Amino acid sequence: MPREILVVGSTALDSVETAHGRVTDVPGGSAFFFSAAAVRYAPVLVVGVVGEDYPLHRLEPLKALGVSLEGLEIVPGGRTFRWGGRYHADMMGRDTLFTELGVFESFQPRIPAEARRRPVLFLANIQPRLQLDVLDQMADPELIVTDTMNLWIDTALEDLKQVIARTHILIVNDEEARQLTGQRTVLGAARALRRMGPRTVVVKKGEHGALMLNGERLFAAPALPLEQVVDPTGAGDTFAGGFVGSLAAEAVVDDAALRRAVIRGSALASFSVEAFSLDRLLSVTAHELDERLGQFAALAEFRLA
Repeated sequence: MPREILVVGSTALDSVETAHGRVTDVPGGSAFFFSAAAVRYAPVLVVGVVGEDYPLHRLEPLKALGVSLEGLEIVPGGRTFRWGGRYHADMMGRDTLFTELGVFESFQPRIPAEARRRPVLFLANIQPRLQLDVLDQMADPELIVTDTMNLWIDTALEDLKQVIARTHILIVNDEEARQLTGQRTVLGAARALRRMGPRTVVVKKGEHGALMLNGERLFAAPALPLEQVVDPTGAGDTFAGGFVGSLAAEAVVDDAALRRAVIRGSALASFSVEAFSLDRLLSVTAHELDERLGQFAALAEFRLA
C-alpha cells in the first residue's frame, strides 16, 4: 500500500504570458503542482496558506484526484500570494512581472496532529527557517525530500544547510547546485551536496533531463523532446511530485526504485508543460501516462551488438 505524503509549500495564483497565450489568477504554487503529480501514486495532504479571495472551486479537480486540502489555511480578509511572469519566445528565460506575497509573507506552517506521523515529507520551496520548523513538528518521517531556490541560497544559507543536513533526498536544479557548492560541473556539485548530508541528490537540468547521485551510483535520465511547450511554470515541482509519489508507492526505496522515480517524475513534468496551470496534469489518464513512460524507456534503449 502506498505511504502517505505530506507536502508543505506555496499555494498561489499565477498570471502567465507565453507565446501560446495568457492566463490570469490560475492555481499555482509549488504545493499544488507537486500534489497534482504525486497523487497519481500515493495519498497527499497539502499544508499551505491562501487568502479569503482564493477561488476554492478551482481546486475541486485536485480534490477529485484524491488530494487532501485539510491542511490548507484560509486567512479571513487576507489576500493570496500572487505571481506574474512572461516567458521569452524560446521558453528558456522569463521575466517576473510582479510578486505579491500577501498572506504567504507571514505563513507559519501548522502541521495537523494526524499528519505529523506521515511517513513521507516533501519540503517544497519555502523559507528554510520554515522548513526547519516543519521538521521539528514531525515524528521522524521515513523519507524526507527537500527542494529550494536561489533566493534562499543568497539570503538564508546557514538555515538551508541545516535543512539539507536533515534531508534524505535533495532536489535542486543545475544552477542552484553550482551556486550552493561553488563547483563548476553538475557531477562535482552533486558529490559536494552529498557530503552535506543527503544520501541522494537529484539535479534537474530542464530540457536536458536529470542527473541523480545515489551513494556512488550515478544515473542520468533524458528529457522527452517536445514539439510544443505551452507553459513551463511548475515543471520542476511536478517532477518532484512524480518522483516522491513514485517512491511512496515502492515497497523498498533502493537504487532501482529511485531510477523509476526519476523517469516517472520526468514523464509527469512533460505533461505539465503542455498547458497552462494544472490543466494538463488534471486531465492526464492512466493510459496516457503509461504510454509516455514507454516513450521514455525507448529514448535510451540501445544494443552494443
